[in-house]
Amino acid sequence: MKHENLLQKYLANLGVLIVKLHNIHWNVVGNRFMRIHTFTEEIYDEMFENYDAVAELLKMKDVMPLSTMAEYLEQSSIEEIKAKDFTVKESLEIVKKDLEAMRVLATEIRNTADEEGDFETVAMFEDYVGYFSKNIWFMNAMMR
Repeated sequence: MKHENLLQKYLANLGVLIVKLHNIHWNVVGNRFMRIHTFTEEIYDEMFENYDAVAELLKMKDVMPLSTMAEYLEQSSIEEIKAKDFTVKESLEIVKKDLEAMRVLATEIRNTADEEGDFETVAMFEDYVGYFSKNIWFMNAMMR
């Protein structure tokens, strides 16, 4: 099934994104440090829960989930970034871009799963699309 390959990519994206969000969380600087520090922590906590849920969904489908950083980096469309001081604006731009990419992929998975009659995946990914949309809205408001 096509959406199972997309689920593996999504899992890989989550693995890379969790590490990337920690990088930004630790290294954001500026007058809104605390807000961005807290915001990125909220996002990576949610991503970690999703990471486990997607891996379990794959196991329910008798698919072995990807589980190494090497596999994640090979499959992921989310790019790593090197540690440095990130301004608040830069942090928000990076996270927003990645959440937009995750929303696109989550929507593709939702729609493909629907075409293939996989209602568990449809339900899960409808929630993920909503989550990304809400947080993108939050970031747009914070960037004004």
